[in-house]
Amino acid sequence: MASDPGFSVEKLFPAFSDKHDSSGVITGHYFRHGLLVAQKTYTRNPGKHVEIASRIDGFVTHVATFREIEVFNIRPVISKTTNIKFSKGDLNAEGLGLAKQFGAISRLHAIEHFGLGRHNDPIDALGHVKGLNNLTELLKKGGILYLSTPMGRQRVEFNAQRVFALSYLLKLFADKFSIADFAYADDSGDLQENVARTVEKMIGENVGCSYGCAIFELVKL
Repeated sequence: MASDPGFSVEKLFPAFSDKHDSSGVITGHYFRHGLLVAQKTYTRNPGKHVEIASRIDGFVTHVATFREIEVFNIRPVISKTTNIKFSKGDLNAEGLGLAKQFGAISRLHAIEHFGLGRHNDPIDALGHVKGLNNLTELLKKGGILYLSTPMGRQRVEFNAQRVFALSYLLKLFADKFSIADFAYADDSGDLQENVARTVEKMIGENVGCSYGCAIFELVKL
């Protein structure tokens, strides 16, 4: 094999599949909810936005390009970067003294894990309910909660996650929030926006999803 005299071949690193791959993936739960909620955050521009326990390399990264965001997680984050403030803490815990402090909170693809022990949290069949109650308490009146979670036939896939029926989620929100917007990523990972929530057949069938991602913009009552 011919070699540039300025370089020596030190090891073999064969890469044969790249020429057949697409140039990237623009579908799926994390891509869709991260981009959509970042766009909504840009439009609303809340005084303070708090992100709780979601992936850093998605939504948080998007938001950090145009504003500061504070990230809480039960697990530590060692690295530091511009516009992202990391705080270690369990915002499901009681006695934090943070009630009604925040104008906007996002919790994306996280509430389905609460109480299943996946992240060293205690087993609790009502972990998701307690988690939502705590999020409600942290928000100011009229504050915004961005929440996404798996949607389909209701079930627990222990110990990874719950999958929620849309009708169940709407009942959970009923006395706490009004729904400013509902969108979802379907089973193919494609985003469906401006979805009517009043069609009972769509609700009963989880808008046709077996494992979709419900994405809510909720306003605290």
